[in-house]
Amino acid sequence: MRRTPRDTAESARKISRRGVMLGGVQLGFAGILAARMQFMQVEQADEFRLLAEENRINLRLIPPARGQIFDRNGIIIAENAPSYRISMVRENAGDVDDVIARLAQLVKLDEDELNRALAEMKRSAPFLPVTIADRVSWEDISRIAVNAPALPGVTPEVGLSRHYPMTTAFAHVAGYVGPVSERDLARYEDPEPVLRIPRFQIGKVGIEAKYEEMLRGKAGAKRVEVNAVGRVMRELDRREGEEGADLQLTIDGRLQDYVRARLGHESASVVVMDLEHGDVLAISSSPAYDPNKFVRGISVADYSVLRENDRRPLASKTVQDAYPPGSTFKMVTAMAALDAGVIGAEDTVWCPGYLEVGGRRFHCWKHAGHGHMNLETSLRESCDVYYYDLALKVGIENIAAMSRRLGLGAIHDIPMSAVTAGLVPDMEWKRRERGSEWVIGDTVNVAIGQGYVLTSPLQQAVMTARLATGRSITPRLIKSIAGVETPSQGGESLGLNENHLRWIRRAMFAVSNNRRGTGYGSRIVEETFRMAGKSGTSQVRNISAAERARGVINNNDLPWNRRDHGLFVNFAPYDNPRIAVSVVVEHGGGGSSAAAPINRDVTLQALYKGDPPLSAYPSKDHEHIKAQQERISQERQVPDAKGPSRA
Repeated sequence: MRRTPRDTAESARKISRRGVMLGGVQLGFAGILAARMQFMQVEQADEFRLLAEENRINLRLIPPARGQIFDRNGIIIAENAPSYRISMVRENAGDVDDVIARLAQLVKLDEDELNRALAEMKRSAPFLPVTIADRVSWEDISRIAVNAPALPGVTPEVGLSRHYPMTTAFAHVAGYVGPVSERDLARYEDPEPVLRIPRFQIGKVGIEAKYEEMLRGKAGAKRVEVNAVGRVMRELDRREGEEGADLQLTIDGRLQDYVRARLGHESASVVVMDLEHGDVLAISSSPAYDPNKFVRGISVADYSVLRENDRRPLASKTVQDAYPPGSTFKMVTAMAALDAGVIGAEDTVWCPGYLEVGGRRFHCWKHAGHGHMNLETSLRESCDVYYYDLALKVGIENIAAMSRRLGLGAIHDIPMSAVTAGLVPDMEWKRRERGSEWVIGDTVNVAIGQGYVLTSPLQQAVMTARLATGRSITPRLIKSIAGVETPSQGGESLGLNENHLRWIRRAMFAVSNNRRGTGYGSRIVEETFRMAGKSGTSQVRNISAAERARGVINNNDLPWNRRDHGLFVNFAPYDNPRIAVSVVVEHGGGGSSAAAPINRDVTLQALYKGDPPLSAYPSKDHEHIKAQQERISQERQVPDAKGPSRA
């Protein structure tokens, strides 16, 4: 049907109106788009440039060099040794199996480590390096460098790793580092980014842990250009990190090494303190362990061997363990009684072999009794009854107060792991901890270093140092930090009566130098270095009636772990005290037989700063000491300082 001119005109008007409307919409959209583009290109240009830059440039941390640890004479204890490793980038290697086969002809590869690396390679992006072999030698690195064209994707790398050249000698002091774990990170509210670097090492125990932040240093950084998938294209700039602070210990490395060799396989501990500044010259627990095994993560098998050893090589016995002090505590009881004015130096007590208290007999170690005993003879021969009697006169509160005054029952500020406070009991402690009242029998037991009282070998050394000087000496283990000397710990006067201290020192001298003294067999003959000491035997079990009936009352008749501990403390020289020494031999039996010989040998080694001449020992010991010096000389890790002739 033909359209009329009127219809055609009407249709044309409608189309023109729609076209105008559509064109207007399109023009408006184009305007909005142009405005948005202008906003993004002009107004937001800096923001998008920053985003693009962040995608193109990465900031990567550079691990800092860890501070080193030295002894008082500059001998290295913990160092940063070069660590060589071999890494591979999968995408550059091409045929990985073929490259590894060629690599294996040049370097010995550990099968387990290789399998772990291949598994990691499959999980990782193809452009990321994966460690194929760790702790390889410089010769291995050299062979790889020479054969580089035949080993595509393989790169020899060098870094720093902690190393402890004296192995077991400083294990319980320096401690060790190890790879950062989730447990380590949990200790920090906001962990530093450097702690998340793969294979980064952090202090786990000992000084390495206590001074972690000082030793760690500050991380450096480098800016690298990466492509869209994160592959490094080039390094733009680098800012080196700040090395950690070096630490110098008060310990004499040669003396520490001697103590390690002298203790041998004993389960024992030794502490040597300087009496001028409180410097710890040696602090050794035996047996020990090799901290180098922990640096990259110890194997389950090696760790099980350490944990299952009944002599506990992982324990820092010098500060972590607390023992009944036995008769070494008698000086504390005597000082408390003197200070309270309940006895004089010449007052005597009759020892028939026991003292009856509250219907119970407390026996002396000498069943026949010692007869009349005064202060000097009671310490010299270690009469128990004399101190039972003092306990009744002076009371537990006075004994406890004197104990604390002499450094017992306190956590001394020394940067080692798990430092114990020991235990100085009193009436309030028993009510609080045991829910019962103190009885006189408790005081009698404490008076001879048994019962509830517990002390560490470090505390025993502090106690002896304070008796020798009358000052509040405390132990100092860190001599300097980054070359800055730490304050002396020589201490101020304790305010004790000097006459009382002289009486105690004279009695200790008799212990080691009078023929009837319990330490006479391990005396020092050289007059200028004669020592004043005290032996102690610490009972660790009660003998049952059945054992008594069978005659099982001697230490040698019991299993090793049920025998008494042997203790000995001393200061020397007597006329001019320079050092204090404490020794504990676990389950060693009597202090005079087990601990005193070690104490004497360590004391002479410290005073002579090397092997003393045989003339410093009793003539009966010359042959034995000569053989012992030869054995120890072969076992030393640090060359001995030149000392006097051994003739």
